[in-house]
Amino acid sequence: MIARFFGIPEGGISRWLIEPIRQNKSVYMKVAIAAFMVNLFALATPLFTMTVYDRVVPNNATESLIALSIGLALVIILDFVLRTLRAYFVDVAGADIDRAVGRNVFDHMLNIRMDLKKGSTGALAGLMRELETLRDFFASATVSAIVDVPFILMSLLVIFLIGGPVVIVPALLVPIVILIGYLTQPALDRLSKQSMQEGLLKQSVLVETIGGLEMVKASNAGPILTKRWLEAIRQHSDFSLRQRLVSAISVNSATSAQMIAYAGVIVIGVGLIAEQRLTMGGLIACSILAGRAVAPLGQIASLLARISMTKTAYRQIDAIMETPKEGPQSEPLHLADIKGKIEFRNVEFRYPGAAETALERINFTINPGEHVALLGRVGSGKSTIAKLILGLFPPTDGVIMLDGTDIRQLKPEHYRKSIGSIMQDTSLLSGTVRENISLGREGVDDAELVRAAEISGTHRFMGQIVNGYDLHLADRGEGLSGGQRQTIGIARALAGKPAIFIFDEPTSAMDDQTEAALIQALKAECEGRTLILITHRPSVLKLVDRIILLHNKTVVADGPRDKVLAKIRGDAQRSRAKPAAAKAEKLDKPDTATATNQGEADDR
Repeated sequence: MIARFFGIPEGGISRWLIEPIRQNKSVYMKVAIAAFMVNLFALATPLFTMTVYDRVVPNNATESLIALSIGLALVIILDFVLRTLRAYFVDVAGADIDRAVGRNVFDHMLNIRMDLKKGSTGALAGLMRELETLRDFFASATVSAIVDVPFILMSLLVIFLIGGPVVIVPALLVPIVILIGYLTQPALDRLSKQSMQEGLLKQSVLVETIGGLEMVKASNAGPILTKRWLEAIRQHSDFSLRQRLVSAISVNSATSAQMIAYAGVIVIGVGLIAEQRLTMGGLIACSILAGRAVAPLGQIASLLARISMTKTAYRQIDAIMETPKEGPQSEPLHLADIKGKIEFRNVEFRYPGAAETALERINFTINPGEHVALLGRVGSGKSTIAKLILGLFPPTDGVIMLDGTDIRQLKPEHYRKSIGSIMQDTSLLSGTVRENISLGREGVDDAELVRAAEISGTHRFMGQIVNGYDLHLADRGEGLSGGQRQTIGIARALAGKPAIFIFDEPTSAMDDQTEAALIQALKAECEGRTLILITHRPSVLKLVDRIILLHNKTVVADGPRDKVLAKIRGDAQRSRAKPAAAKAEKLDKPDTATATNQGEADDR
């Protein structure tokens, strides 16, 4: 029933959400028992009032009043305790669901296939925030409202037993309020979807601005982003305002229903008293019970108004959870000892949404311990090959082999532990330098950390700081120079002595002296391990023995370093010679128009 209500395909709510709820069913049972007792105790006040007006006051029965008051006091104390326990149990269940669902969604987001990732960083961050909407609906708000609904009928039954016909007023109001809430759902569904989309756009602009604040200031891009931000706020506020106005209809209907129920019972009750079919105490008790019967409708109306937001949030997050994870969908293979042999067999690749392929018919084999450089112009596909080896993207066609096994059969988290990589943009996480170097590496002790830091050059500046490797970095390593961030990234790649190194422009932010020291240190460190180097700096090519040259998204040369470099220099010289030859040829041939004019002048 819940699945049909939410528009979910047959099979019910997804396991990532329903399982944590099921695991807390024992807590929900305690909540239901506490709710039953609380609603039962709620009958004490109207019954106490009726007894006092009908029995105590006419007979001046003081002793009976004392006894009734003591009983009511005990009920109030028990009611307070049970309400507190109910709130505690609901919060415990909600916190447990929040942790479980949050862990499931976050883990899935970390393992999502990059080629299937949709939306900007800000939009994804906004969707993660919508987990709070699910948590509130499927935990605290829902449980409290649903548990109180059956007791509406119990209150109506007691009103009927006491006042007879007066029950008609609250009995008619209950379905009317629910119907009003139900009729507002289509409009709320539409407005909730539009409001969420605009909210995600606003979040996207915010994250993009904060993430690139230095660039925004340096490029004077503030006015453009301010315009986007204000437009996003305007759109989001517009849809949110309409959504609140529509939801207010059902909530205010419930509030009005409480007033009508109280007044209606009084009006009908006065006639019954005149006919001596109802006592004064009974009328007061029925008016109190009528308010009690209609009170849960306020929660239901509020809940119905939130259902639209919850449905929209659930569908958006469920779309992420349905996105396939990277790696094999079945049981993955585990290579006990990765040697470092890499093969590309007729590999082609196209980035998601791109009109053209990034790689075409790539074939090469890198043997264990071989040092290879990938060279080529900008956009030739060098960095793309590095991403494919790391399994960040699956090939569109062809096979990538690691030690003779298709990497699509391997669990990415497993084989990435055997690859030390540094990409073009060195990203550091907030935290200490120690944490950033040992990131994702097991068994990296202080000795190994310092060894990797000395090779990369990190130790030269970290060893002179008071707090050293416990220095807490800001987001993305702000406060450090580009070269310092790069040395920390290289130390992270070296830590743990992985079998494969992938270095993409590892010295692009370094000065010549630091680069020379790093190259000298890496020569010994890379001995016996597979090295894949991507660079535009000729000095770094000392680390490799072989070059794979890429052009127009495919391999055009593959061989020993010096031989390929000689070919590159020869091609460059021939390219420069062609324009010079064409210019000389043009000078040797007289212009036809000029020659004709000269001939006419001679004739004259």
